Amino acid sequence: MEATPKPQRWKLLLAFAIIYFVWGSTFLAIRIGVREVPPFLLAGVRFLTAGAILYAWMRATGTAQPTRREWASATLLAVLIFLVDYGCVFWAEQRVPSGITAVMMATIPVFTALAEILILRTQQLTFRLGIALLVGLAGVAVLVSRSVSFGDAPIESSGALALVLGAISWSLASVLSRKLTLPQSKVMSSGAQMLVGGILLLLAAATFGEFHNFHAQQVSARAWLALAYLIVAGSIVAFTAYVWLIHHEAPTKVGTYAYVNPVVAVILGYFLAAEALGPRTVIGTLFVLVSVVVITTTPKKTNPAKLTQEIEAAEP
Repeated sequence: MEATPKPQRWKLLLAFAIIYFVWGSTFLAIRIGVREVPPFLLAGVRFLTAGAILYAWMRATGTAQPTRREWASATLLAVLIFLVDYGCVFWAEQRVPSGITAVMMATIPVFTALAEILILRTQQLTFRLGIALLVGLAGVAVLVSRSVSFGDAPIESSGALALVLGAISWSLASVLSRKLTLPQSKVMSSGAQMLVGGILLLLAAATFGEFHNFHAQQVSARAWLALAYLIVAGSIVAFTAYVWLIHHEAPTKVGTYAYVNPVVAVILGYFLAAEALGPRTVIGTLFVLVSVVVITTTPKKTNPAKLTQEIEAAEP
């Protein structure tokens, strides 16, 4: 079998730049959009459109459509990732600055590790991992604490709660996705999840009455451009770059976007949206990023008892 040729350096750099800066900038685009468009409606239009495009593209290139079981798995993940997680993110950004939203969502690896240790018991709690988890949770505490003064106000409680819920929901989805039957094509899998997620978000928008008193003609060109950016750059271009990268680079290297995105979001929020960048934001961000770096670079130690159970269950 011939080895896959190494892509040209400029293509790799471009792909990394896209997932670093485009995904990092989507938080500001969401912040701009939800000022004029109800959150679930905005999120629903984004993911329904992007999902439909990805799904149609895959079908046109000959990729088989998901089976009934794969659609069921995609629907479950769509509930956790798009309805709950992204629904919470879009809703919270009416109340929380875009940069801090990105930092809060960077805690997903923290909650994923906790789920693997406490619920699935597929990973052992080591001293290094335990310290990293505590540092990550301390970062969240710094951002939301009302009892400690850092010279600037804590983030709004309901928004913070929604973001924590969203991060937990995404981490649960990432753990479950390893057990679920999904389409082999990552693009088809994501397209199907986005498609279902977009429909669920629009149903949520209708349930919460977001279509009442909403007039598309009153939405500014700035908000429409933000939505177009989220669909094209955030959901299609960046995701395509990500899928391409994971076929050419080590997952740990590609995964560095998890610590670059929050930094990009905080900087863009400060310079382009006049978001506060006080000691609270800086300290909380540093705590979270240190935690994420340690967690994602720590080799996993499988729980021996759990591994034995899985081997015994697999035996005929």
